Amino acid sequence: MGIKRGTTLAAAAIVVVLAATACGPTDDKAADTTKPVGAAAAAQDYGKAPAAADGAYGSDGAAGGEGAAPATDAKPAGQLAMASNDKVGPVLTDSAGFTLYRFDKDTAKPPKSNCDGDCEKTWPVVAAGDVTAAAGMDPAVLGEVVRTDGSKQLTVGGWPAYRYSKDAKAGDVNGQGVGGVWFALAADGKKAAKGAPTEAAPPAEAAPPAEAAPPAAGGAAEADGKLSVAKDPKLGEHIVDGKGMTVYRFKPDTQWPMTSKCVGDCVAKWPVVAPVEKAADKGIVEKNYTVLNRPDGQKQQSVDCWPVYTFTGDKKPGDVNGQGVGGTWYAVSPNGKLITVQ
Repeated sequence: MGIKRGTTLAAAAIVVVLAATACGPTDDKAADTTKPVGAAAAAQDYGKAPAAADGAYGSDGAAGGEGAAPATDAKPAGQLAMASNDKVGPVLTDSAGFTLYRFDKDTAKPPKSNCDGDCEKTWPVVAAGDVTAAAGMDPAVLGEVVRTDGSKQLTVGGWPAYRYSKDAKAGDVNGQGVGGVWFALAADGKKAAKGAPTEAAPPAEAAPPAEAAPPAAGGAAEADGKLSVAKDPKLGEHIVDGKGMTVYRFKPDTQWPMTSKCVGDCVAKWPVVAPVEKAADKGIVEKNYTVLNRPDGQKQQSVDCWPVYTFTGDKKPGDVNGQGVGGTWYAVSPNGKLITVQ
């Protein structure tokens, strides 16, 4: 029984359209980032609701053989929901109520699928894009991975998502425990487990520690009046705030119109960077170094019109624990682009 309530990224989006002289379209057609395997879904792929999947995934040749659908015919998840199962506990389902699974031989950091060929016929991939988070689910855990055939697959908490060809109807969990490596997904990308709440809850680390709580006046993380450039052995040069804490961008955000899609519980986990007068380091791009006025009353700094954040999981200067989280959060280079290396 799926929960029909959902948190759509599109509905929660904060859209601020600035004058054309500020955050307007640019002639720079270069890619915003170098996209390794596991790059997150493009912003326009979020918040769309596709038609519900029709028929059982074991009835259209997906179980294997000549009739199996190729990866390019993979169906997106649509409106995600949590369904209660007496044996497995709460499981993540697609818009048609079919259980979604993860594969232990895949990896989440970085996201990578190791299910191809006959494996893919038995375990159809869930296409990326056209996905809406379940009620209470942190949208930040949704991302995508680029498969070896070039197609894009939905990830949950970094784990590639699949359906099972032998699930004949909504609510089936016939794939649970198959081969000791296939398990139903929970809302945070972990394996489903009995005793977990049926309604998806944000990951345990989503609540910031008391000392990191946003100030009541504005809610934004204090930036100490400057941003600067730090150097990490893996990430190279990246932007940090006035306290030396790593600054991040959220992949579903957009530059034009300047949009933040991190709201509610997401902002509690990823505090916005408060406005700063100017970059302390000349290496930071000065173009479109603007402020986003959010409907929740907070003012958020942007770099080249991209809203920027810090991460409550970073406990000390130099930490980069937010890098690659959910396949959607990445450190920011001095020119405002995403740093997607893991």
